[in-house]
Amino acid sequence: MNTQRKPLIAGNWKMNYDHLQALAFLQKLSWSLKNTAYDSSVTEVAVFPPFTDLRSAQTIVASEKLPIKIGAQDVSHEQSGAYTGDIAAAFLSSLDVSYVIVGHSERREYHAETDSLVGKKSAAALTAGITPVICVGESLQQREEQGTVVPLVQLTEVLAEVPEGAEFVIAYEPVWAIGSGQAATAAQAQEMCSHIRSKLRELRGEEVASATRILYGGSVKSDNIAEFMQQPDVDGALVGGASLKIDEFTKIVQYQTGLAE
Repeated sequence: MNTQRKPLIAGNWKMNYDHLQALAFLQKLSWSLKNTAYDSSVTEVAVFPPFTDLRSAQTIVASEKLPIKIGAQDVSHEQSGAYTGDIAAAFLSSLDVSYVIVGHSERREYHAETDSLVGKKSAAALTAGITPVICVGESLQQREEQGTVVPLVQLTEVLAEVPEGAEFVIAYEPVWAIGSGQAATAAQAQEMCSHIRSKLRELRGEEVASATRILYGGSVKSDNIAEFMQQPDVDGALVGGASLKIDEFTKIVQYQTGLAE
């Protein structure tokens, strides 16, 4: 972790919790973070609820001034029109959404999303003032056959659609580690995140490469987050299942405790 880049701990709820459950969760999470002396100036926290929860999440975050950012799990690459079921970036912006996940491995697998489409979605989010969290990663077979190539190709093709000067977050998610309970080692995460930063340097220059936050996502838990955060090119985590548990997610957010031990 580079101290010049503010760490981001992002909780991806996936298809869990309705709007009432989201309200209760966010309120309890706020209490839990407060009880552990969470400092939002040191670490940024964002949660990514389902679309149906966003209005409720915005309401409680704004009314109670919770130190939590709101993100969405997907966005349309189109601004408006006859796209049944899609959600425009402008709709998300009106709900004070700060981030949106694009290109998650589950979207790529189950909805056949291409790198070009992910790039267009990223561009659409940026047009509405929303920061895209661009996911890249590889399956176990791809890793065994091609090494570190696949995420770098994905990143290159996605950024071809993203305007110069844009701010974005990269999330490296080894598909073979997601939900498996077997996270990549800290060394493996660092190796890939370092390659990603080098590719950013090649594509966008030193300033962008140095400033862009790169998250690790794949079976992140409270007992392994500190090790990941010790790596110079890992700037946070995209947390899945563990983000649905108040105590566990709070411990992940407060990973500095583990670093101090």
